[in-house]
Amino acid sequence: MPSAPKDAAVTAPAATSEANVDPAEIERFGSMAARWWDAEGVFRPLHQLAPARLGFVRDVVTAALGLPGTGLKPLAGVRLIDIGCGGGLVAEPLARLGATVTGIDLAADSIAAARAHAADAGVAGRLSRPEHRGRRRRG
Repeated sequence: MPSAPKDAAVTAPAATSEANVDPAEIERFGSMAARWWDAEGVFRPLHQLAPARLGFVRDVVTAALGLPGTGLKPLAGVRLIDIGCGGGLVAEPLARLGATVTGIDLAADSIAAARAHAADAGVAGRLSRPEHRGRRRRG
């Protein structure tokens, strides 16, 4: 596997909208954080979709920006955001394609898993979560 660029990322804004936060969902995904990168585990479907999903993003972004879309770093110089990044299953590979990726997730444990995997993969970057004050979802 090619080494990931040093400027890969996963980060977040300072606050969230209380109307769009479900604490149970944050807890559910946070509790599975150690399993994000297990390709045979609970996130197996995401791992199986990854090649098609990443190829789609690469193709759409390069076409929209008039980039050649070829070579080892077709997204070099491109800045992307991955909202709801979880363990970084999309952010990290996009960074390996040359993009500077900012990932945002409310589950602190998922961000910790993304940070740990990124460090193991040689991807330094921005990984954090917005401030969440435990407000209940309206509706």
